[in-house]
Amino acid sequence: MDLTKYFSLIEKILLIVLLVATLASIGQIIGNIIAIKEVNLADILLLFIFLEVIGMIKEYYVDSKIAISHPIFIAITALARLIILQRKDYDPEILLYEAGAIFILSVSILALRARKIAFFKPDSDK
Repeated sequence: MDLTKYFSLIEKILLIVLLVATLASIGQIIGNIIAIKEVNLADILLLFIFLEVIGMIKEYYVDSKIAISHPIFIAITALARLIILQRKDYDPEILLYEAGAIFILSVSILALRARKIAFFKPDSDK
């Protein structure tokens, strides 16, 4: 067995470990929701983050590559969750920086989507 097959096997094992850890975390969140009988926005956003992680795991398992948009969506959701969970006595500048980061990440998603439009492709690709 050559080295490439070892790396491929290690990747598959780590993907399974990541999936199990993600599912365990989802189970903990759902268990907590059931225990306290209350669903809050922070829990929902955390479940969306886990859903994106599962999507990344599936995509990498099937295609052996990950679209750059997945981690960007995770970052946007994580920043939104951070803003929601922050105490209100924090410096308002911090909120502006975090909102600016979300804006920059959103623009990057738009730029990634725009490169698929024929107008933005180089002449050799048209």
